[in-house]
Amino acid sequence: MSSKPITPKPPIASSIPAQRATINQSVFDALPDSAFIRESQLVQSPKRPEHPAPLPFSAPTLWRKVKAGTFPKPIKLSERVTAWNVGTVRAWMTAQATA
Repeated sequence: MSSKPITPKPPIASSIPAQRATINQSVFDALPDSAFIRESQLVQSPKRPEHPAPLPFSAPTLWRKVKAGTFPKPIKLSERVTAWNVGTVRAWMTAQATA
């Protein structure tokens, strides 16, 4: 048996390129006040954590607030599409920030 010198392998982490964290601008911030926005763009979804959302609560909480009258009611755009007016949501957010 011959004894070969053992060469150490480089660590796995050094072979993986570094990733930079980026913060994506919310779709909400880029919309005009006259636009409409759907629930999936208003609240954070556990299924899409990489997409930022302007409201800090879940979809069920959003609907509880709508039912209680503490959040603006959505507008039915078609049989299967419900959305909120961006200007109305921004006004609600401003009112919450001042309260």
